[in-house]
Amino acid sequence: MDSLPERRKAIFYLIITAILWSSSGLFVKILDWHPIAILAGRSLFAAVVFLIYLRRVPTRFSFWQVLAAVMFILTQFLFITSTKLTTAANSIFLQYTAPIYVVLLAYWLLGEKPSRTDWFSLLIIFIGLTLFFGDELSTDGFYGNLLAILSGVTSAIMMVSFRAQKDGSPEESNLIAFLVTATFGIPFILKETWTVNSWLILAFLGIFQIGFAFIFFTKGIKHIPALEANLIGTLEPVLNPIWVFLFYGEKMGKFALFGGLVVLGGVILSTVGSAKAAKEKQITN
Repeated sequence: MDSLPERRKAIFYLIITAILWSSSGLFVKILDWHPIAILAGRSLFAAVVFLIYLRRVPTRFSFWQVLAAVMFILTQFLFITSTKLTTAANSIFLQYTAPIYVVLLAYWLLGEKPSRTDWFSLLIIFIGLTLFFGDELSTDGFYGNLLAILSGVTSAIMMVSFRAQKDGSPEESNLIAFLVTATFGIPFILKETWTVNSWLILAFLGIFQIGFAFIFFTKGIKHIPALEANLIGTLEPVLNPIWVFLFYGEKMGKFALFGGLVVLGGVILSTVGSAKAAKEKQITN
């Protein structure tokens, strides 16, 4: 059983992860490249980060390791494609239906049963996300909405697959995904106009936004149930447009601030409730 200090550290790691993930919206807005080229470029830098961090290349592959890598790649691809076919708000909102699938998968595959607090936190977070994106949600783009929902499913499978490697090395799944994405995306990179600024942005995205972010994520997921980790991750879609608003000037909806606070409240409820339950269980044992 994980100790309380380990849990607190893991929660901190996952909050840092969500903050780093959320910076993508701002820099993707600034960088005028094809989405797949951006993915490949940042994956190239992220692969270097993980090669330095791990100091090895995987030679043996487990089921969960490969599944996590495949789901990671699919989630990125489905999300990017869905944003081309529907609104960005629809894509983000529907992708973050993932906790619903995480509940089912984590219980079925990992035996992680959600508590009443988890269910209540989940409800609060969905209400907050609805308020946050409410002004921009629409029924347009049926196929884009469908792909966004599928990205939520693949995201949930990815989360559970990483959690299943809590006694192993989930970092290797990231390295595999980064190497595959970078390799297949090279033709897209070669078609783009290269500038110092574009490579600096890609370097930031690769090194910090997904490189260090996933190092923190894989450290945190070892000590936090899959559902709780996913709920903490819902800070990302809230922070993402805030950075874009602050540094790019793109306005948010009129209920966005209130919705964001509701999501934050749900995340806090989830982490505090889980910590309390873990403490009580520790005392009982």
